[in-house]
Amino acid sequence: MSDIKVPEMGESITEGAIAKWTVKVGDTVNQGDMLLELETDKINLEVNADRSGVIEEIRKVEGDVVQVGEVVGTIREGAASAQAESAAPAAAEPAKPAASEPAPAAKPAAAAPAAPAPVTDGGAFVASPSARKLAREQGIDLQRVAAVDPNGRIGLSDLTTPRQSAAAAPEAPAAKLQIEPASNRSAGGTVLDDPAKPIEVIRMSRRRQTIATRLVEAQRTAAMLTTFNEVDMSKILDIRKRRKQAFQEKNDIGLGFMSFFTKAVVGALKKFPLLNAEIDGDRILAKKYYDIGIAVSAKEGLVVPVVRDADRLGFAEIERTIADLAGKARANTLQLSDLQGGTFSITNGGVFGSLMSTPILNTPQVGILGMHKIQWRPVALDEQRMENRPMMYIALSYDHRIVDGSEAVRFLVTVKELLEDPESLLLNS
Repeated sequence: MSDIKVPEMGESITEGAIAKWTVKVGDTVNQGDMLLELETDKINLEVNADRSGVIEEIRKVEGDVVQVGEVVGTIREGAASAQAESAAPAAAEPAKPAASEPAPAAKPAAAAPAAPAPVTDGGAFVASPSARKLAREQGIDLQRVAAVDPNGRIGLSDLTTPRQSAAAAPEAPAAKLQIEPASNRSAGGTVLDDPAKPIEVIRMSRRRQTIATRLVEAQRTAAMLTTFNEVDMSKILDIRKRRKQAFQEKNDIGLGFMSFFTKAVVGALKKFPLLNAEIDGDRILAKKYYDIGIAVSAKEGLVVPVVRDADRLGFAEIERTIADLAGKARANTLQLSDLQGGTFSITNGGVFGSLMSTPILNTPQVGILGMHKIQWRPVALDEQRMENRPMMYIALSYDHRIVDGSEAVRFLVTVKELLEDPESLLLNS
């Protein structure tokens, strides 16, 4: 017998929740096959079989929180498939005597009691995986089931034949293990079982719970303020229009907006280094490197993978890195190393149509830039002229404990000026 254990998931992660099982009791698996998916605070992790065999037992169900090293199931090594095991008892049952053969007079009614009791393996009744599964589903007590297998092994046929139904049926209460809620009202007073007002109760995923906790923690511990400005995107749109095809052909990646914003943020961070810092007790850790987190919306929730050493990367390298990280996020293949150690973050609500918002800090970082929708608006060029321009509101949320308001405003003005003069970004990159 081989245990299925929760593997090590990184030094900062000690537990996770079972997102889904990809196998069931009785399934035959080969070494390396995926057994289940674990959801942690940051990433989803596949757990694979370390040897071949049959799934003997599943101890934890989807949604259960499990610890590193905990046993969540077992594999019976070298076992045949569940179908073969369930068929074995039927095949091993001795053939009934033909009608023409006289029945032995010496044993008229002793045949049934003479059936051997189920053998045990370390105190547990030996049964095929399919028989164990059916017993669990129907609440059957295996101790009350007589096996036809001469060796006492309980098979699926022992539970499904009419002669076993009476013996195998447990007491009525034991067959129903449903847990009734203590109240039919939610914590907020909402009635949950009113048929006229149907409600779907959805368990919060592990990642969603962590996101909720961290966002509340950020608002509770940081002196968070937000300042706004707006950017004329005319020149960036013009460059993308003129250079997009050549950029794509040369670099095999599209020229998006994120590379411009990443470069502008790095330039502003070099002028205002406290926005690239972190608070550690009564110390300020001013970081001299630029690992920029890019918020990505995935099915399971928001994640912020990190573009490492963004100051050393060209536009194409930034776009390629962001595309790769976003693809991993949506495919749930991000590694912990992809998410750790960012110094500043950028989030783009504009892709969903947001015109303005106040982003929340990704602690322990002390600054985050929010991008928004590009909206054509009339802009006054001088006292006499107005012109429609593609404008974007940008927002900077910052921790006022170490960043002064004037510094935050000047940081955002620097980002604005760099974006409105994109040639300077290209020349400096």
